[in-house]
Amino acid sequence: QVQLVESGGGLVQAGGSLGLSCTTSELLFSSYAMGWFRQAPGKEREFVAALSWAGGVTNYADSVKGRFTISRDNAKNTVYLQMNSLKSEDTAVYYCAADRSRTRLTTGSSEYCGQGTQVTVSS
Repeated sequence: QVQLVESGGGLVQAGGSLGLSCTTSELLFSSYAMGWFRQAPGKEREFVAALSWAGGVTNYADSVKGRFTISRDNAKNTVYLQMNSLKSEDTAVYYCAADRSRTRLTTGSSEYCGQGTQVTVSS
């Protein structure tokens, strides 16, 4: 069974930075597009960022463009999300996701999804 394991969440002040990581050992990692979703309290899960299997193409939600950066290291089976200039509205549970289609990830859907890590931004 494929497991995606997120790490790096926590509490940060508004304007600060935080980095998330996601790794897996069961997935043919380099064959999958990877992404991040988030779900804030009382809201539906939403797309945050996606990255093609080779790392050459990225997509970002408008709300995070210019502040968040997604990257991957296929040798380590790991995808990252660097979050800068954090705002209180970025507070959510962040989920790592994998799918063979990067386009599908941008819709907030995926073949695989992790358990999530909490990010809290205090104002």
